[in-house]
Amino acid sequence: MTPFTLRQADEQDQTLNPGMSPDLATTSPQHKKAELTLVSRTTQIKERALSLLFFLCAIVAVLGVVLIFAFVAVKAVPLFKDIGFLNFIAGTKWSVAQSKFGVVPFIVGSLVVTVGALAIGAPLAILTALFLSEVAGPRARAVIRPAVELLAGIPSVVYGFFGVTVIAPVVGRLFGGAGFGPLTAWIVLSIMIVPTIAMLSEDALDSIPMGIREASFAMGATQWQTIYKVVLPAAKIGIIDATILGMGRAIGETMAVLMIVGNAPQMFAGLTKPIATLTSQIVLGMGYASGDFQTALFGMAALLFIISMGLVLTVRLLSRSKREEGQGA
Repeated sequence: MTPFTLRQADEQDQTLNPGMSPDLATTSPQHKKAELTLVSRTTQIKERALSLLFFLCAIVAVLGVVLIFAFVAVKAVPLFKDIGFLNFIAGTKWSVAQSKFGVVPFIVGSLVVTVGALAIGAPLAILTALFLSEVAGPRARAVIRPAVELLAGIPSVVYGFFGVTVIAPVVGRLFGGAGFGPLTAWIVLSIMIVPTIAMLSEDALDSIPMGIREASFAMGATQWQTIYKVVLPAAKIGIIDATILGMGRAIGETMAVLMIVGNAPQMFAGLTKPIATLTSQIVLGMGYASGDFQTALFGMAALLFIISMGLVLTVRLLSRSKREEGQGA
């Protein structure tokens, strides 16, 4: 509606309510209705089109997840019918020649590599986040933060090449063997997950109100006491979320692990003994696999997908519990 029409509406309000002040007249239902009709029909259509576009984008993301899981699950069904799902996930023998496809060695290998990388990388990342958020000055932060972020942009194959040419020879000289195995994978993966955990942990620490720190200082606490007893407990849920996401990064890594883990389909026997993971075995076999071997690889992909969904679900549950605690407080 044009400004002229609005003036007419104001004059009509004054005519119908001669005793009403101009300020009250502008808040009358007739005036509010006139304001609402200021949005043109074309603008309303654009708004609805944008809402529909956003909805379709969200649906595409959901459909993508569902279709990918359905694809790998359908491809794995024939193997589950032949050997049984329990035999697949509980079997300890992997032999393509004998048609034995037990994935326990790969599950154990993935867990060993992931847990070891977290044991090294998570404390390093959390301490880095604490330094950037609570200790570092502007100049130090301006140098260290971009360097940490740059780690996330390095291709995984470069990490793998670094592990093959630098880390593996050192491990081999110190502990014997060729140097390929869980220990080398721990060192490389711990560096790879630092950016994910550090940046998300720093965001969690920065979200803590400054008044909490000031109250701690006012009670006589030192900076380190405030960090340890006040800031860290307040940000623990966000730090746990960051660690779980870092775990997902480690368990889903492929190229770097493929180059340094040894790729031997056997149970974990030591820090310097070659093992294999779910991701490395899928990449090794998918290029030439056929028949039951191919369906077994699809079954491993479905299992890895389920593990990843479990990690995401864990993050969601922790975030929900954090919101509920905040609302209860």
